[in-house]
Amino acid sequence: MAENQLAKIFILAVLAFGFALACTPILTNFLFRNKIGKQIRKSPETPLFSKMHAGKQGTPTMGGILVWGTTVFLITFFWFTDRILHIEQLKFLNFLTRKETLLPIGAFLGASVVGLVDDWLDVRQSGHNGRGLRFRFKIWLYALVALIGAWWFVFKIDFTLIHLPFIGDFDLGLWFIPVFVLITIGTSFAVNQTDGLDGLAGGTLMIAFFSFGLIAYTQGRVNLAAMIAVVCGSLLAFLWFNVYPARFFMGDTGSMGMGVLLAIIAFLTKSALLLPIIGFVFVIDTAAGLIQQLYKKIYGQKLFLSSPLHHHFEALGWPETKVTMRFWIISAVMAILGIIIYFIG
Repeated sequence: MAENQLAKIFILAVLAFGFALACTPILTNFLFRNKIGKQIRKSPETPLFSKMHAGKQGTPTMGGILVWGTTVFLITFFWFTDRILHIEQLKFLNFLTRKETLLPIGAFLGASVVGLVDDWLDVRQSGHNGRGLRFRFKIWLYALVALIGAWWFVFKIDFTLIHLPFIGDFDLGLWFIPVFVLITIGTSFAVNQTDGLDGLAGGTLMIAFFSFGLIAYTQGRVNLAAMIAVVCGSLLAFLWFNVYPARFFMGDTGSMGMGVLLAIIAFLTKSALLLPIIGFVFVIDTAAGLIQQLYKKIYGQKLFLSSPLHHHFEALGWPETKVTMRFWIISAVMAILGIIIYFIG
């Protein structure tokens, strides 16, 4: 039985990697042809950032389509072959279930579409000040996605538990809703903050998803682990082309959707309190940005040369690849720590 479950997870991961890898040239050619490229605008508030990243102007964005597009395609394909065509040989590869994967895939798609619209408006220099959706409007849209998710947890699958390491499960009751919404929105924007260097968000996300996939598998949530394997497989294909020098960027259509997905998976595995550890790089990047704004407001000057934190090290003269790989190492170490705490706690 365990061998079949592992085979399912491995096969889906390989299929996702192969499918996404094959689709990448098609996607990037489409993005190049339609001039859907990153806009690096000169701003008097961020002159250092604009100077450091001027060379990235015009690089295709919206690469996150590759990840959620692959995930949606595979989950739909194997559901169709199982439930509609009744192909017995492919039945075991169907990983769409109401209890484990329907909500994550729905929220992933919903949040990604919001990010896609924001990216499109930004590329076309339309929307609020020519920079896409207004920030407050985006907050409300992602809050709506999170509220739907919270409603599903509480009223559809009757799930309001959170695990306190070394203490045990704790039932939040209706307090689960605001906690879920705050953590989900916070995670999505934290992941978005990390999407600033070639390969940085993709690598740290893959480490985080792999960690929660391991946790899901040990809990017997095989279909959830299978879905995470598909995300990891497609992320690996994305990284193949996103490492320095990036052929394309993830964009909000990837980072925001995957941030929402990561938070939901953490809640489904009752491991939301491990998010700050497993997603440590997302936390310190976001914290640095908030500290920068607060420090500037109080003292009228910057604490960091540039924010988020990865841009500070870049401004110090670290090569972009060195920043990325060192952040990957930090992410991996903290993810291992989070997994250890999960198993002993």
